[in-house]
Amino acid sequence: MFALSDADQNAFILGCGDGPASFNAEATARGHSVVSCDPIYRFTPDQIRQRIRDTAEIVIEQTRRNQDEFVWTSIRSIEELRDIRLASMDTFLHDFDRDNRGGRYVAAELPQLPFINASFRLALCSHFLFLYSEQLSEDFDVASISEMTRVADEARIFPLLALGGARSNHVAAVSGRLQRAGHAVLIEKVDYEFQRGGNEMMRVRA
Repeated sequence: MFALSDADQNAFILGCGDGPASFNAEATARGHSVVSCDPIYRFTPDQIRQRIRDTAEIVIEQTRRNQDEFVWTSIRSIEELRDIRLASMDTFLHDFDRDNRGGRYVAAELPQLPFINASFRLALCSHFLFLYSEQLSEDFDVASISEMTRVADEARIFPLLALGGARSNHVAAVSGRLQRAGHAVLIEKVDYEFQRGGNEMMRVRA
């Protein structure tokens, strides 16, 4: 979803809003240097595990009601999706517990990050900015992406869809505002699509 390539192998990566996902654990195991930030990391592994148990079936039921919004190719069913997500969260929990203040998981959130300028090569954000366009304002998206480019050479945001599967109405306005502020903005297709039509990312450089 972020078009990561061999050229990014040595990049120091920041994941924004990573939540209980296995990206950090799997990327670290492959030799990448990754820091994840999310407000959920202020809680203990047991507290996060309980939250996952409380919400897992609710999320799956929501997906079941809206399954026409997804492309069922690499993931073939709701049940397979549930198994993949629970396995990913389990991988995260083991890694989060093992890291134990090692610095790879930081309790922080957009649009204000506790890192100095240019700390990272890439800042990534998936399924947060643009997705919640009804809940989060255009100003929030602009401030968040600007902050990502403050702490990293480049920001990548995926997908460009809002909840419901339509392209976020913030995309054009946010892109324009960032460009007027001096950022280079590129929207490009990627080789990943699970949400129908969700195969584009925004690439932003300061």
